[in-house]
Amino acid sequence: MGGLRELVASFVVPGPAGVAIRDRLRVSAADAAVLTEVGTFLGSLATGDLAERSRQGLSHDAASWAVCKRELTGRSSARWAGSITKATHDQWALARRGQAAHVGWLRGQIASIEARLARPLGAKANKRDGLPRGYTSRGEWHAKSRRLHALKVRLVAVEADRAAGRVHVVRGGKQLAHARHHLAAAGLSERTWRQQWQAERMFLAADGESGKRFGNETIRVTDTGQLSLKLPAPLAHLANAPHGRYLLDAVVRFQYRDEEWRDRITAHRAVAYRIHHDVARGRWYVTASWQRTATPALPLKAALARGVVGVDMNDDHLAAWQLDLHGNPVGEPQRYFYDLTGTAAHRDAQIRHALSRLLHYTRRCGAAAIAIENLDFTDGTSREKHGRNKHFRRLLSRFPTAKLRARLVSMAAEQDIAIVAVDPAYTSRWGAQHWQKPLTTPARTVSRHDAASIAIGRRALGHPIRRRTTPPHRDQSDRRGHRTVQAASGTRGREEARPHVPGPRTRCAPPDGGAKAGDQCAQHRSGHAAEHGLWQQDSLPLSL
Repeated sequence: MGGLRELVASFVVPGPAGVAIRDRLRVSAADAAVLTEVGTFLGSLATGDLAERSRQGLSHDAASWAVCKRELTGRSSARWAGSITKATHDQWALARRGQAAHVGWLRGQIASIEARLARPLGAKANKRDGLPRGYTSRGEWHAKSRRLHALKVRLVAVEADRAAGRVHVVRGGKQLAHARHHLAAAGLSERTWRQQWQAERMFLAADGESGKRFGNETIRVTDTGQLSLKLPAPLAHLANAPHGRYLLDAVVRFQYRDEEWRDRITAHRAVAYRIHHDVARGRWYVTASWQRTATPALPLKAALARGVVGVDMNDDHLAAWQLDLHGNPVGEPQRYFYDLTGTAAHRDAQIRHALSRLLHYTRRCGAAAIAIENLDFTDGTSREKHGRNKHFRRLLSRFPTAKLRARLVSMAAEQDIAIVAVDPAYTSRWGAQHWQKPLTTPARTVSRHDAASIAIGRRALGHPIRRRTTPPHRDQSDRRGHRTVQAASGTRGREEARPHVPGPRTRCAPPDGGAKAGDQCAQHRSGHAAEHGLWQQDSLPLSL
């Protein structure tokens, strides 16, 4: 078993560090006009600040930050200036992290292509020596050599930008900016695109501040649901409330986490708000977010005290099975299907619905933990790893690992259910090998994914995946205690396949199954000859 990699220990996933809730704003035409004017004005200030921050690059410091904030304060207000400069800095830092990730991806692709180009054509992979497979044909080898040259040129350019502190950021989104030149392919008219572009570039966001009234002075939502915002100085004439504020007619009513949000604002704790416009639906929304105090993760042993629900994530469904504390499957397998085609909103709704059903099933079972694989497909979608298998690469690309994991952790925290992440190595293979056939009955068909959910749950519980039973006692009774079906954690090769031993494996041998099944003398023990028949005693003569 030297080819198997070392398994990573299971752990309890920490809970979410923040919360975000959203509500629709049923604004009037006058309110929509004011929000559009204020958002467009502040968006122009944010665009200029981001351009200045990008020009400064690595030379940016606290002094230059103060200068930018002072200039924006004169053109808007101190609170809006603070929100804009902080958002600009966060966006620049995010672009830098994305740039570093892109550099790492390029280097990995270059190393992979170079390793495969060095192998002979048609050579098979050698996992023991760490050698990749070679390219299948001379044409593919030539195409990859050209791609290698293009990637090296791109890497030089990205590294030069990173060394100089240059980032490439588009306020409003690169995808929407690219769609301007391909309106027909995007299915947009120029007017519709212009409306979406302006809506995405608006700036109506403000961070909260603890100790201030209702946790935010810039965009304030009271406990009765009244929403008002501080107007910038050039737009103070639009105010309809004291102190240069504009009070909207719409009333905010959060349908989710309303009590938690109300507790925060009545205690004057910080709550951040963002107002945005969905042009496609013609609706306005307000999003409230705040940070949670980090709570210590539940110990693994305590989380698994009442068993676990093992979950195998797939591209179209979740396969779940309840396991007791000893690793035995209980009840019937569960499958929760979802459809990942269509718009992003439809995919997100499908995922939330499937996870809600999974959490309800866990609560009904009485379990307090869900075991999932700690999957990461960031490097698994590359064409160099899976070659011409475009279907499998497309499947991995659309698989919502990050969204599923984030959604599940956030939703499970509200139900007091712990999420246990396990190493995904060999769960599907060993689960199908040891559990699929034994659990399949004429009335129940166990799929490979159902068997994998059992393997995931057993690994979370600390049990080996394969089913293993100790030999019976001398008198075949249970007076010594219940027989265990688990191998000790220190047993060598406990995850290996059991070697085949010919002949009967218990003391109760079936008839006609022994080595001497054809020996009629052996079947009649009274006339059974001894093993060494040289000294076999003859019958006594009748004459004596």
